[in-house]
Amino acid sequence: MKLLNRVAVVTGGANGIGRCACQLFAEEGAKVVVADINESGKQVADELITHGFEAMYINVDVTEERNVQNLIRTTVDTFGKLDIMVANAGIAETIPIHQLSLENWNKTINVNLTGVFLTNKYAIEQMLDQGYGVIVNTASMLGHIGRNEVTSYTASKGGVANLTRTLAVTYSKKGIRVNAVCPGYIDTDLIRNKSAEMMEELIRLHPIGRLGKPEEVAKAMLFLASDDSSFICGTNLMVDGGFTAQ
Repeated sequence: MKLLNRVAVVTGGANGIGRCACQLFAEEGAKVVVADINESGKQVADELITHGFEAMYINVDVTEERNVQNLIRTTVDTFGKLDIMVANAGIAETIPIHQLSLENWNKTINVNLTGVFLTNKYAIEQMLDQGYGVIVNTASMLGHIGRNEVTSYTASKGGVANLTRTLAVTYSKKGIRVNAVCPGYIDTDLIRNKSAEMMEELIRLHPIGRLGKPEEVAKAMLFLASDDSSFICGTNLMVDGGFTAQ
């Protein structure tokens, strides 16, 4: 029970890595807020409640400031505090820059980077009042390396990686730890629409010889959210099957 009686918000909690994190955090004793623009997040929360865990769903668009403010306010009003923020909501596109519209660029940056900015900002405001807290951001291995044609996604995740470092340096002395997980290619809906040939290529790129599983990233999130990582701050933890070691 690594998170006993702690309150955790997970954005992008309706599917994939976020859903696994919600389930794992609840099993480890946390009261979980499933935050997502997708209404299927309510089903995730309802399933947790059915299994005896404390959980709730909050509909949130992480690009909308008032939505994020409401997320934090409702969490604290309901559970009395905010111990852990997992800023996980994200989208992905593979478009070379000469074909990328400003609209598509802004959409990816708004969700992946501005969304992390807003959730971190208002979580930190609450955590400063409390005098403690933990933030786990979802960056990406592609925030640390280049990847053919992946223009807006790599830019956004590079921003998350360095934002994480900056916030860690700024707030660690205030009792707030900020870290990020950097997944490789994970078997989620974000990549399942790719062709069989592309999936085979992605598998080959990982020295471990397979794609990652959402629960493997969720376990890394749990580590960074728990006291097991109490001396870890400002780290971008690679969960990439050896991809960036090459």
